[in-house]
Parts: sequence; C-alpha cells; structure tokens
Amino acid sequence: MATRNIVKVGDDILRKKSRPVEKFDKRLWQLLDDMKETMYLANGVGLAAVQVGVLRRVVVLDCSQDRSDYLELINPEIIDTEGEQREQEGCLSLPGECGITLRPAVVRVKAQDRDGNWCVYKGEGLKARCFCHEIDHLDGILFTDREIKDVSEIQNETGSGQ
Repeated sequence: MATRNIVKVGDDILRKKSRPVEKFDKRLWQLLDDMKETMYLANGVGLAAVQVGVLRRVVVLDCSQDRSDYLELINPEIIDTEGEQREQEGCLSLPGECGITLRPAVVRVKAQDRDGNWCVYKGEGLKARCFCHEIDHLDGILFTDREIKDVSEIQNETGSGQ
C-alpha cells in the first residue's frame, strides 16, 4: 500500500463526473488499498477516488470511532432515503472548511465490492452523511454546494430564531 496525494479545492478534477468501474482487477485493488491508507492517515471518515486524482466511481469510508467499520463502495448508487438531518460537514479536499448541510437521516446504498459482487448497505446519522458526501464527489458536487448558507433557515426550523 501507499498513500496518495489528496486533491484540494481549486483543482478542476473535483468538478468532473467519475466514470463507472468495469474492470475488477489488481489495479482497482491497489487503488482501494491506497485510498484506505490515505484516508486513515489523513484522519478522514471517507474518501472518493476523484480526491486522489482518479475519475472512477470508487469510495472508501469508515465512520466508526474505533475504525472497525471500513467499507469499499464501487459504482455506488443511493437507492432509498428517509428523514433528514442538518449537521456540520468537512472535507479532506477543503482543509479547514466546514459548514452545515441538509442530508437524509437514513440512506441505503447499492454498490459493488472489490470482486464485483453487488451489496446493499444502510447508513444512519454520520454514516448516511458520509455515503451522500462521498457519492456527491463522484458527480463533481462538493459539500459547499449543499451548505445551508442562511442561518435563519436553521433557526426557523429549530424554533430558535432569536
């Protein structure tokens, strides 16, 4: 395994749409292994291939405190959502920047594993946000595009508009 450089905001690649993975081979497995190492070293909870300069629909994530829930998602698709949550997000490609976004509270994702087998995953809370955030990266969308900019929106919805 090896770490890869994380692409930062301002690089045009972050706004490009990633292509589906068609070959499940050693090259893909190396990318997955490198992304895992890079994500953990950067203390992130998720990383999309585009963030290491590869325009493929590949995501790794681990939202657990003890780093015991590592997942690899290849060609992921959100197939169902429930509820909503407004929480703070950050991004390894936008160091030092964070903001409040509106995301589903529960998300179901269909994706392939490193061998090409289809699986369905369910995420709630942080994991749901992470699924959405990383899949957005695959479509050239940054969390700042979904950021709630108007503080009165949050205050009005929470009932604390003072």
